[in-house]
Formats: sequence, C-alpha cells, structure tokens
Amino acid sequence: MNIKQVLVTGADGFIGSHLTEMLLAKGYKVKALSHYNSFNHWGWLEEINHADLEVITGDVRDPHFCKYITKDVDTVFHLAALIAIPYSYFAPDSYVDTNIKGTLNICQAAKENDIKRVLVTSTSEVYGTAKYVPIDENHPKQPQSPYSASKIGADAMGMSFYHAFGLPVTVVRPFNTYGPRQSARAIIPTIITQIANGVKEIKLGDLRPSRDFNYVKDICKGFIEISESDLTIGREVNVCSNHEITMHSVFELIAKLMHAEVIFIEDSRRLRPENSEVFRLWGDNSIIKSLVGYLPAYSLEEGLKETIEWFSDKTNLKKYKSYIYNV
Repeated sequence: MNIKQVLVTGADGFIGSHLTEMLLAKGYKVKALSHYNSFNHWGWLEEINHADLEVITGDVRDPHFCKYITKDVDTVFHLAALIAIPYSYFAPDSYVDTNIKGTLNICQAAKENDIKRVLVTSTSEVYGTAKYVPIDENHPKQPQSPYSASKIGADAMGMSFYHAFGLPVTVVRPFNTYGPRQSARAIIPTIITQIANGVKEIKLGDLRPSRDFNYVKDICKGFIEISESDLTIGREVNVCSNHEITMHSVFELIAKLMHAEVIFIEDSRRLRPENSEVFRLWGDNSIIKSLVGYLPAYSLEEGLKETIEWFSDKTNLKKYKSYIYNV
C-alpha cells in the first residue's frame, strides 16, 4: 500500500464516518474533516477513537482553509456535501455554495499541493429516471432537483481539473446507500425507526420508485479499491449492486425482518414535485468490476439485518426523531 496519509471531507457524516473507520482499519492515517460548529461536536466521528485519526473542523466553502487541510496528504476522499433532496427545493443556493464551490476549492487546493489522488463523491441522482437499464456511466445526466443539478456541476468541476490540469481525479458514483448512522431523511431509516418506536401506520412518500440499494460497508470498500488503482484516474465510476427493488418491496422486507404488522400511509409532505421524482435507478457495475475487481459482499437482506439491529438499539434509536418529518 503506497498511500498512507489521507483526508476525508464530510467525515462526520454517514458514509464519511464508515469510510474513516475502514481506512483506519486498513492502516491509513486519516485526517478527518468535520463541519465547524460552536459546540465542537464531530458528528459520527464522536463514535471513533483511534491513534491514527486526526479530527479537524472547518468548511469546504473556504478556499484558504481547503489549501491548508490538503497539505501533506496523499489522497483526498471528498464527501462533504449537502445531500437532502427536499431541502434543496427550499435552499438551492446553499447547494451551489457547498457542492459546486466546495468541490472547486478542494480541487484547486489539491492541484496547488500536488495531491496524488482526488476522489470526488457523486450520486446516482445525477442520472435522473433511467432512460435505459442498467445505468452505465455513459447514461445522460438529468437534473431533476437542485440537489442533483449541484452534483452534476460538482462532478463536472472535478473532471475539468483532470482534463485541464492533469489532476488525478476520479468521480465515484455511489447508488443508494443505507446502513447504521444514516440520516432519518432516507427511506430505510424512516421505516425502521417508526417500527422500532411501535408505530403501526408508517408514514412514507411514494413507494413506486425502484432503487439500487447498497450497504454502506460495500460502498466504502468500493471507494478504497478505486483509490488504490491508477486505472480509475480520469474516470466516472458507478459503485452499485446491479440489482433494483421497489420502495414498496423494501418496506415489506423490513416489516418482515422486524416481525411487524404495519401498514403504509402516504404522507403528501414527503412527495417530490411530479417532474422531480426519480422513478427508476438500477446501476451497471461492469466498469468497477473490470477495473478493480469489485464485488459487493452484502445482500440486501444481510445489510438490512445489520441496519435494523443498529437502529433498534435504544441508545441509537433515541438519537432519531421518527415522529418528525426530516427534510
């Protein structure tokens, strides 16, 4: 292993904290960025204690700060972003500032500090509703929400630094990720936390769309395998399972695994605007397989079992307000 010192932006979040743990377990020294706040709270990094972990606080919207934190780093895993789709309808400007400008700042800093690898985190939402399946990396981009538009811009910014300056960028595109620590705004934690709190009528949005769900440990494995291969430089790479399942089927599977007799109630507040809903996402993982030999380790049922166990723990469950719709 050549890469030892890495920076993870967005390390205090869901995927970022799991990626930080996995990097540490593999022997990396990790500089982990947590969004600055006056409480000095490090998000999910509060759960991690390791001698090779250095937690720093700040904001990727500040270019001077980005240049400072990328010094003496081999690889940058850039995950810092605003990700909630519903909130992007109300605050689109903040998504441009954080997602596009933040990515610009990281890439400019990486260029100036001669970073060996930069992984820019994308999302399957950039594809919009599938025009064909499975969705490969050549699928057209369709901005169906301000969030997805900002991520399309961020991906393009990253790739522009590869083409214009030779910055060794890879755009990593995870499909729908789930697992412990995920925000309650996502469908799987929404279902689990309501059931775990004894609710019988589960409030959800539209359950017709299908998704390609991936357990967070598989997604993090994909990130690391991509970072360790020069073959992925200058590429956009899907990380996905190559399977799809409807939201309604996920609801039924979780209820079965939790031995819960519940019914689904459609909550109009949780519905996207008609033309903004992405109805089908099914990812093609041929490229990541061919480049690094990646294969997911978890089936959906295996991942859900671990996720349910974590959320059902009373200590974890009380951190979530399942009775409030989290935009």
